[in-house]
Amino acid sequence: MMAAADDALLDDPYAPFRTLDLLGHEAAEREVLDAWNSGRMHHAWLISGQRGIGKATLAYRIARFVLAQGNVDAGQGGAAEDAGPGLFGDALPAPESAAPASLDLPEDHPVVRRVSAGGHGDLRVVKREVQEKTKKLQTVINVESVRGVGSFLSMTSAEGGWRIVLIDGAEDMNVSAANAVLKVLEEPPRRALLLLVTHNPARLLPTIRSRCRRLPLRPLEAGTVQTLLARHKPQLSDADRAALAAMGEGSVGRALELEEQGGLDLYRDLIKLLQGLPRLDVAGLHALAEKLSKGDHGFRIAADLFTWWLGRVIRAKGSGVVEPEVVPGEAALTQRLAAAGALEQWVQVWEKISHLFDRTQAVHLDKKQALISAFLAVERLVRA
Repeated sequence: MMAAADDALLDDPYAPFRTLDLLGHEAAEREVLDAWNSGRMHHAWLISGQRGIGKATLAYRIARFVLAQGNVDAGQGGAAEDAGPGLFGDALPAPESAAPASLDLPEDHPVVRRVSAGGHGDLRVVKREVQEKTKKLQTVINVESVRGVGSFLSMTSAEGGWRIVLIDGAEDMNVSAANAVLKVLEEPPRRALLLLVTHNPARLLPTIRSRCRRLPLRPLEAGTVQTLLARHKPQLSDADRAALAAMGEGSVGRALELEEQGGLDLYRDLIKLLQGLPRLDVAGLHALAEKLSKGDHGFRIAADLFTWWLGRVIRAKGSGVVEPEVVPGEAALTQRLAAAGALEQWVQVWEKISHLFDRTQAVHLDKKQALISAFLAVERLVRA
């Protein structure tokens, strides 16, 4: 059964367990569907890619699809059950009925309703959990979280079909947890499916990676991000959708977060202040830093956008090509600043500011002072 989600996730309208549609990953879906219909469905899939592009959403789509097939083995359609495929895709008898043409399920399908409610007995979701005492998210997926995964998958399905474990954030598993999962991969039970979702597959044990069928997802096209923004945030103007899609860099999750946290307005304020270079407006700098230092979310978004903007300046400096502007005035500012200093100096400033922001969040340094220091570091470089 799906572990209880925290209140924020339950309130999230974009939560992967309740999102039915998925855009931009048609090739990946076709690969899974072809594997199922051919009777060579691997028991372990490693779904990877950057944050916010739909990895977990795809994993839930796969899980719902397989659960909805009921007492049917991959590739058999409505045929009687057989020995079932092994980890590396043992061939099965040819299908005796029409093969599914899509992973789609209707919204009123019983499997959809039960997965959305976290109540399907043949699906177990593993992820970092909220600690009862501190009410904070654990930093790792520990062995307690994965204990019983093997026995869960080995049990007879409550509904006569497949049993599925979905590990969301597989890179967060500590060594003990990873070794426990590896044991399951070495001897996968029949009619068991393991879906590992990660934005950093390099952090997984090589032996885990080698036992999974890899399904890397590409960043979303800007047009796809804009389509999804229009669907989820219909009140946005075309210009704002285009700007957020550019800032999202292929991640609709990042674009939505920026919209909800006021990231676009924040970026406009940042560019407006930087347009005063080579001499910044001191009063304006302190006012903006005071505003952005309020709370962890505001500072995190501000720090992210500041270093993102610096990266755009550095790329313009190195290539001589200014990227399309996100907000009015940005392109002219970038062109002007890219003419100042040497490329190595800009890279050094980016590294120092990135380190400063990381340290500020890690050891709770003064957020306002960190932001002021970042702006002044750029000012010194431009005036040198």
